[in-house]
Amino acid sequence: MAKFEVGNKYGKGRPVGALNRSTEQMKLTLARVTNNILDTLATDLIEIKKKDPKAAIDIALKLLEYNLPKQSRVEMKAEIEQRIQQISVNITQKSIDGDNS
Repeated sequence: MAKFEVGNKYGKGRPVGALNRSTEQMKLTLARVTNNILDTLATDLIEIKKKDPKAAIDIALKLLEYNLPKQSRVEMKAEIEQRIQQISVNITQKSIDGDNS
């Protein structure tokens, strides 16, 4: 059997789901950069707010989407089968001095 033929049990290769070294290093680098950014995010946002409050709000709203998922629209259809038969309204007059006569 050749080295890379189907069914070869000698050269198993990389396990399923395993990352190659460059992908693993890239993910680790991105995780470190992201952690550094997140560590200073609050102070950076305060500095941006001092210079441009609108930009700070825009950034905060964009970040909020990652924390709170957008609500999806729910369509509801229903039929009301009861009919209103009678409506009663009672009006009473109350005097200013507290006497109901």
